[in-house]
Amino acid sequence: MDLYEYQARDLFAAHGVPVLAGAVVDVAEDAFGVAEGLGGRVVVKAQVKTGGRGKAGGVRLAGGPGEAVEVARAILGLEIRGHVTRRVLVAEASEIAEEYYFSFLVDRANRTFLAMASAEGGVEIEQLAVERPEALVRVAVDPLVGVDLGTAREIVAEAGFPEAVRERAAEVVVALWETFVAEDAMLVEVNPLVRDPHDGIVALDGKVTLDDNAAFRHPGHAELVDAEAEDPLEAKAKAKDLNYVKLDGQVGIIGNGAGLVMSTLDVVAYAGQRHGGVAPANFLDIGGGASAEVMAAGLDVILGDPDVNSVFVNVFGGITACDAVATGIVEALGMLGAEASKPLVVRLDGNNVEQGRRILEQAAHPLVTLVDTMDAAADKAAELAAAGA
Repeated sequence: MDLYEYQARDLFAAHGVPVLAGAVVDVAEDAFGVAEGLGGRVVVKAQVKTGGRGKAGGVRLAGGPGEAVEVARAILGLEIRGHVTRRVLVAEASEIAEEYYFSFLVDRANRTFLAMASAEGGVEIEQLAVERPEALVRVAVDPLVGVDLGTAREIVAEAGFPEAVRERAAEVVVALWETFVAEDAMLVEVNPLVRDPHDGIVALDGKVTLDDNAAFRHPGHAELVDAEAEDPLEAKAKAKDLNYVKLDGQVGIIGNGAGLVMSTLDVVAYAGQRHGGVAPANFLDIGGGASAEVMAAGLDVILGDPDVNSVFVNVFGGITACDAVATGIVEALGMLGAEASKPLVVRLDGNNVEQGRRILEQAAHPLVTLVDTMDAAADKAAELAAAGA
């Protein structure tokens, strides 16, 4: 889960990372009181989960409370890279002497953590990494050792932070590491990490991505979810404990096992090229327990997608045998009743496959087409989706 800047700022503050005072408003007139409480001169920043806010006019300086209201009014409703601004952060203005960059992230390739730092912050770090890779220091972090003050000193020194601020910067790095670990984050990034005229270090802007798999350890993280911005189908699937991701196509996908589902997406996309360019509408992994209830929950979510014209159920029987899966499909269609109104293409293979196919044939449900192979089933599902467009 990606956080808004103001949410990242709150987490930083809770773990001792220095941030500027401010408050979030969703009504422009409320910016007046916030700016007045902060001394008048403030920065008004669009709260959207994307970069490029400054270039799009989503970050502006206001010289007083009245101007803060005008600026907030101009930014609220502003669309930035497809994201509509529904709230703004009104924050204390800061004098900036220098800008740096710092982040901790999960290094999947090397199965460890990675610290990245640069004495040149305030710019798009991806661009810096391409154009001047030597300006961005990468330091592997042993998860069993972590980052103490000594390690932090080494990182900021290697990144070329000025001597005058290295000690304070190292203390902030330790606080960022504590945030990263304590919150089970996958990314903690500060850009820019600024040096003020008094050699203080402040996290002026932050980005945090939390690991959803660790949500059970953090009940409070549920409060960080923006229900208004969340895709309603993904929210519905989450409430049913389904592993679902909405895509842009017309063929709904249900499979058991992430690898099988990913392969199913590929074969449907390939088959769709022969049928008017239809594509997968979702990723949905029902795991090993393809019971009637789980199957019904998955079908309920997929059939609720107005973009879906057909559904491809692709299951390999393992711990849950094909006959149990077939029974689950039949019972799920019965549970959904009239809500199940789109054609299903079913491909079964693996444990008890013959029994599973027999159950579906005997049920003879008018919406179900049983196909033996994965490629043929994908082609049929794409054909049906194109016909229903």
